[in-house]
Amino acid sequence: MKEDYCLHVILLCLGMVHYSHAMTRDKMHHLRTSLHTHRERGKEGQVLHRSKRGWVWNQFFVIEEYTGPDPVLVGRLHSDVDAGDGKIKYILSGEGAGTIFVIDDKSGNIHATKTLDREERAQYTLMAQAVDRDTNQPLEPPSEFIVKVQDINDNPPEFLHENYHATVPEMSNVGTSVIQVTASDADDPTYGNSAKLVYSILEGQPYFSVESQTGIIRTALPNMDREAKEEYHVVIQAKDMGGHMGGLSGTTKVTITLTDVNDNPPKFPQSAYPMSVSEAAVPGEEVGRLKAKDPDIGENGLVSYRILDGDGAEMFEITIDYQTQEGVVKLKKHLDYETKKLYSMKVEAANGHLDPRFISRGPFKDTATVKISVEDADEPPVFLEPFYVMEVHENTTAGTVVGRVHAKDTDVANSPIRYLIDRHTDLDRFFSINPEDGVIKTTKALDREEAVWHNISVIANEIHNRLHESRVPVAIKVLDMNDNAPELGPIKEGIVCENLPNNEPFMTISAIDKDDSANGPRFIFTLPAETARNPNFTIRDNRDNTASIEVRQKGFARLKQDLYLFPIVIKDGGIPEMSSTNTLTIRVCNCINDASPPSCNAEPYVLNAGLSTGALIAILACIVILLVIVVLFVTLRRQKKEPLIVFEEEDVRENIITYDDEGGGEEDTEAFDIATLQNPDGINGFMPRKDIKPELQYTPRDFGIRPAPNSVDVDDFINTRIHEADNDPTAPPYDSIQIYGYEGRGSVAGSLSSLESATTDSDLDYDYLQNWGPRFKKLADLYGSKDTCDDDS
Repeated sequence: MKEDYCLHVILLCLGMVHYSHAMTRDKMHHLRTSLHTHRERGKEGQVLHRSKRGWVWNQFFVIEEYTGPDPVLVGRLHSDVDAGDGKIKYILSGEGAGTIFVIDDKSGNIHATKTLDREERAQYTLMAQAVDRDTNQPLEPPSEFIVKVQDINDNPPEFLHENYHATVPEMSNVGTSVIQVTASDADDPTYGNSAKLVYSILEGQPYFSVESQTGIIRTALPNMDREAKEEYHVVIQAKDMGGHMGGLSGTTKVTITLTDVNDNPPKFPQSAYPMSVSEAAVPGEEVGRLKAKDPDIGENGLVSYRILDGDGAEMFEITIDYQTQEGVVKLKKHLDYETKKLYSMKVEAANGHLDPRFISRGPFKDTATVKISVEDADEPPVFLEPFYVMEVHENTTAGTVVGRVHAKDTDVANSPIRYLIDRHTDLDRFFSINPEDGVIKTTKALDREEAVWHNISVIANEIHNRLHESRVPVAIKVLDMNDNAPELGPIKEGIVCENLPNNEPFMTISAIDKDDSANGPRFIFTLPAETARNPNFTIRDNRDNTASIEVRQKGFARLKQDLYLFPIVIKDGGIPEMSSTNTLTIRVCNCINDASPPSCNAEPYVLNAGLSTGALIAILACIVILLVIVVLFVTLRRQKKEPLIVFEEEDVRENIITYDDEGGGEEDTEAFDIATLQNPDGINGFMPRKDIKPELQYTPRDFGIRPAPNSVDVDDFINTRIHEADNDPTAPPYDSIQIYGYEGRGSVAGSLSSLESATTDSDLDYDYLQNWGPRFKKLADLYGSKDTCDDDS
């Protein structure tokens, strides 16, 4: 602190000296300017208005970070027109005017009121002007000047990063460049040594060094081994003032990591590796592992393994586990404990990536011996053959021997073997096997035409340990025997032209046989003995398993016979010989010429005997038209035309319905539902009329409260319907109710009704009704009661 304070005092004194020199120079210039002005006044006798200002300056200086008690005097402004009477007013404007820099408007002294920092702002541009204090009119043109902030060493060096990370290969030579660190100083590099930096190392010796001017870090020791120490921490310092006393400094940390090089060979921890494997192991199964250690990392630590020699080289192989860098010994072929019990081989481990600089350190490889012992295992039985092929003739009796399979136990115990057939491969159970000796027999007769091959699987297991089993495929071929007679080939029907000449072949036939070719062809074609002299056709054997059919008579007549059945006997060449009689169907056709196909249809001949084709079509058309007319007529006859007016006979109220039971009287409310008498349209207030079209539209009215549809109040129902009928001009007649209180009184014609016949003084005799039978008994009792009563009285 004492050194910094002395430095500030020295800089302040230098600034004051510079300021005094500038003020003296300005005063002399001002004086010269004033005298020149007075001379021009005396010559002309009048005041001349000059555009050139009477005071000039360029720049002022002020020291940064000044912490004194009083404001710093930056400089003084003075115009030659200022007589010292206070009429001149100095005005300051521009950057920082009024806040950082203030001016005494009378004396022109400029002061800095705040502490300045050059790193924040290096200079300020201001504008000065002298005006009349009373009128504020400018007396001189404004003049611009600059206030520069002088730098002091108040900023320490700073590195670009607080921490650096770098790498360098191990075993590098001395002076190998590692990394360059750079620091910066915010002070003015053009003024003094405030920004002149020097680098030095504080921590990290004697392994590393740093160049003082560039900041480059280099290795300082040879043969630095990563396997001994991998990481180093170095502290670098940057100091200003050229590294001299009083300078400020900054530090940074650098972490340097040594990268690996292949400078170490692989080494087996032991010279021999014992391993064991069961004889039941399958190829590809892992036997054991071994690992050669290499302290290097990455590709420099990759190790490859191989078998150099030994009797196990043919039975085993070695691969690499890239995750663990181990050598994996695997079985290559099947082992047999009874044949060989121990194997030995030499294994080599070597680096794949070599560095020529370190080859002199020795071979980058190592060897070890691997000894593998074979362990005995309870193995399943082994068949003597990998598969079996057997043959058996078809149609042989059950129990015929097909063949034998054989398996043995290779273990020392040599356990007895048991055989069986996998029934999933012999679903129809055609075969059986002796469980003791493996002899396979048939259980039923076989048919080669159904299946030529039977593929079964035979299982062999130890009697004492049935979990150990082996399987072997057995293919059984069924040999053919001549047990199928030949048959006529796919062509079983032919045609012959009517005009074909004698002994002319018109078709060729062939035969097929389900038996094997050894028991089939050659086929022989002949005629049956009973039809050897067929008058129509004959057969000629072509001796190539085909035969030609020839015409024996000249000309055929389809009108007489258009179809012939021709029997043929076919024999095969097997032993014993088989034959069959087949029937060939031959149709007689009309062959016009060779270009047109033959016509075998009998329809043209039938038409020639009667009508032509056109006439037949016309007749059929007439029949169809007549049928349509008849159907329409019957349909129209069945339709009934609905009358417009409902006749009186159709009124349901005039129908008489006879009931054999008797109601319960007025108290019986469940015998008949009165709701069925109600017209649904009438309930809604509108009843359409069917006999006439109403001339006016009836508007339904509310005639009061109508009885509910299920009401049994007959009196209210009838009164409501009467009221509707009286007020509804559109109601049909059959819905109107008319009441006749009397009939025939006052009429000259008299009554025509018999409603009151029982109560009138009629002299009619109704006794004859008694003789009309039981159907008129009711009328006889009704009308004959009067006489009966009179007789009784």
